[in-house]
Amino acid sequence: MTIDIPGYRTLHLKNLLLDYNGTIAVDGSIPQDVRPRLCQLSEYFDIYVLTADTHGTAAQMCDGLPLTIRTFPKGSALDAKHQILKELGPDSCAAIGNGRNDMKMCLDAALSIAVIGPEGAYGKLAAQSDICVSSIVDGLDLLLKPRRLIASLRG
Repeated sequence: MTIDIPGYRTLHLKNLLLDYNGTIAVDGSIPQDVRPRLCQLSEYFDIYVLTADTHGTAAQMCDGLPLTIRTFPKGSALDAKHQILKELGPDSCAAIGNGRNDMKMCLDAALSIAVIGPEGAYGKLAAQSDICVSSIVDGLDLLLKPRRLIASLRG
């Protein structure tokens, strides 16, 4: 997906990196209105769900969705997510998250969206992201309806 944002930059996005708990899932479950959006976005992006899988539900909840799950239950989720971003190429990635462990990933991604949902959001992530939204649905809709994204980021 190419998005030309006047007075800002042109984004050439291929990958969508999503945090799981607190971002696309609430208490380990993906809300029903998120699932069809992920299916729609898979037409434009390779989607990766990056998770420490705190609730142990990610594989079950993502079953049947057109995405790849990358888990790292041990070690630093902050560093693991950042490493995956680097492997995919930061300039080709949009990243959506809510937590402290999303900070490096979001700082280096071509586009970063912080979700301030029921779990809240890490304050520094919200301050350093390109855009902040109040729900994952709003964040995904920015990519499905890029004129919204353009309106928020244009110079």
